Amino acid sequence: KRCPAGVCKALVRSKCENACPANVDVPSYVTLIAAGRYKEALDIHRKRNPFPAICGRVCPAFCEDKCKRGDVDEPIAIRALKRFMSDHEMEHPWNPKTIEEPKEEKVAIIGSGPAGLSAAYRLATWGYKVTIFEALPVVGGMMMVGIPDYRLPKDIINFEVDAIRRLGVEIKLNSPIGNDMTLNDLIDHGYSAIIVAVGAQKSMKLRIPGEELEGVLSGIDFLKDVNLGKDIDLKDKKVVVIGGGNVAIDSSRSALRLGAKDVQILYRRTKMDMPAHKDEIEGAEKEGIKMNFLTTPVEILGNNGEVSGIECINMRLGEFDRSGRKRPMPIDGSECTIDIDVVITAIGQALDTSFLTKDTEIKTSKSRFFETDSKTMATNTEGIFIAGDAVNGPATVIEAIVSGEKAALGVDNYLRERMAKEKPKETITIERTFELEEGEIPRINMPVLELKERLSNFNEVELRLSEENAIFEAKRCLRCDLEEE
Repeated sequence: KRCPAGVCKALVRSKCENACPANVDVPSYVTLIAAGRYKEALDIHRKRNPFPAICGRVCPAFCEDKCKRGDVDEPIAIRALKRFMSDHEMEHPWNPKTIEEPKEEKVAIIGSGPAGLSAAYRLATWGYKVTIFEALPVVGGMMMVGIPDYRLPKDIINFEVDAIRRLGVEIKLNSPIGNDMTLNDLIDHGYSAIIVAVGAQKSMKLRIPGEELEGVLSGIDFLKDVNLGKDIDLKDKKVVVIGGGNVAIDSSRSALRLGAKDVQILYRRTKMDMPAHKDEIEGAEKEGIKMNFLTTPVEILGNNGEVSGIECINMRLGEFDRSGRKRPMPIDGSECTIDIDVVITAIGQALDTSFLTKDTEIKTSKSRFFETDSKTMATNTEGIFIAGDAVNGPATVIEAIVSGEKAALGVDNYLRERMAKEKPKETITIERTFELEEGEIPRINMPVLELKERLSNFNEVELRLSEENAIFEAKRCLRCDLEEE
């Protein structure tokens, strides 16, 4: 059981490291950046998380929320530093090598998202022969088709994936598992273990009248079409996005870039309750997207089978629910109608079990996701493990990466017939080689594209720190991990 971030000092040396789901040794790699030793910094990062370039862009930076520097002035810009060192490396691609003797066993991984890729990376470094089966024509799962280029460019994903290929991992695209090739078929083809990492790519329905009208799109499918380069005509259209998570924010900002003249978000709770990343919410607001809080749709209106408007009702906060938040309650007589052309729904994601056949039964939990052993990610079916959103529900990239690593460890223990236990974590203490300036030192924030340069394209919004600024920012680290007991 994880303790609250930064509480168990005997277990983890610093609050930022404890807050990171992967327990990356943040103080050490930040100190190495300050010393200009970027390759060594990346080596430390990859011991716990093999994808610094991706996470340097889309990680919610739980580490920054607990950074002790925030008690003095502002937290260290850890995610920006992660991106800086990975971007710096792209001019000199790293060459991973197998660190253990090759093994005879073959492992199949279903899905090439962050969980699947993370599992493939670890198993390949341990010497296993790994093959990834991906249903889509592109590698990367929802990172590739669910996150817009303005947040995570495709060449960044491909850079990280190329390193996995260099480890000897085979990736088969356009290779769905289901009727033509089942999980049992994979076992018959000589795979000793299977990791299922299919994500949660099924959109939840609104269950209100008018949802069947032309012009009602699911956020997941909309983003997938955008990222696969399909022709989507939103020019001069009025768009409403329903939801408050990252899919809703990404859909609204993408709609704006596709030429929509007006984009609004409807969210049934308050801004504080939105699960989307704070930076993304702020970015959407700066780009002119209107947020309607405590607002719930009750019917989608149509004309000749096409969307013409949406009827909503305003909400008020009532009693506390089981999650500790006040439950939104409808206000009688507060109905209103918004004239629109397109509705994009993004109220949640569910598990798609279409890959399963009658000859394979895997238990699901009460939350309707797959049930696994929390330590090994093993299912009730021998030799089959599940990782990522298919177990935990929609989560962050870093949480999927951690889940994939746990599944890889579970497979390794299963095939080596060892007790399930974590591989020992190598402890490295990088001493600070510079004097810390006293007093408040302003944080250097990530530079971004000007608004006028954003809205007509999908160019990356966040830009890279300069080397000078990265080193300066890294030197703000207090190295609380070196404090005496």
